[in-house]
Amino acid sequence: MNRYLLLGMLFLLTACVPKKVEEQPIMENNQRAGDASATVAAASAQAEQDRANASAERGAIQAEALADCAPAICDAVVRGEIALGMNEVQVLAATRTTGDAWTIRHSGPSLVMVPEDERVVPSDVVGNVAMVQLADNRVSRYGYSEAQGIRLVDEPYDATTEGRAEALAESLTREGDELAARGDLDAALDRYDRVSVLTPGDPMVDYKIAAVLDKALRPYEAMIQYQLFLHRLNLETIEAEGAAAAQLAEAIALAQQRLVILERQAR
Repeated sequence: MNRYLLLGMLFLLTACVPKKVEEQPIMENNQRAGDASATVAAASAQAEQDRANASAERGAIQAEALADCAPAICDAVVRGEIALGMNEVQVLAATRTTGDAWTIRHSGPSLVMVPEDERVVPSDVVGNVAMVQLADNRVSRYGYSEAQGIRLVDEPYDATTEGRAEALAESLTREGDELAARGDLDAALDRYDRVSVLTPGDPMVDYKIAAVLDKALRPYEAMIQYQLFLHRLNLETIEAEGAAAAQLAEAIALAQQRLVILERQAR
């Protein structure tokens, strides 16, 4: 046999033989793992100490916040709700937080507080707080993170139940208008229906619902909504003043036209 052919075969056989890797075992047989209870106990004790320190700090903040405040501000702190006119300490007390929960930006007499970590957002009894702005160490406005975006509070009325409902209704109306313009009629109708619950006395909401139902080829429902819209208006006493009144007058005319057409089609 050719000597070179024989050497090649021996080389191939050698390459196919499994190699034994000598590795030191992580643990020997019958060897036991070390006792980690001391490490766990130390970590638990540290966590407990951290909680105690944070609780003590929040207690000190609460006491300072309530030491010298107007009755309405004190009530808001106890209630756990941010209010216009609070100082920085009172904001911390109302949100049950410490300074570590916020990124605080100073700019002259103005101060802006935003959450330090977007995954752990400070909150009060109303909702998640997106930002707090103070002027001369008094809250001038603040905002909540809500499904429709940031809702700002910069007037006392904005913090009332009625003010919150009005702000939400305005946001839902804008969202409904955008959806209707894109042709997503079902989603637009959902937004307008929710607005009608929040502001049941607004006739323009009835008109928007009627117009969407009309476009969605739901004539019977559209007729009812057009009739409801016109019924809520005392046409003889409407005084056209400004853009809002002009828009209302245009809606009245369009509703009357569509109602006539739909009624004829229904016969």
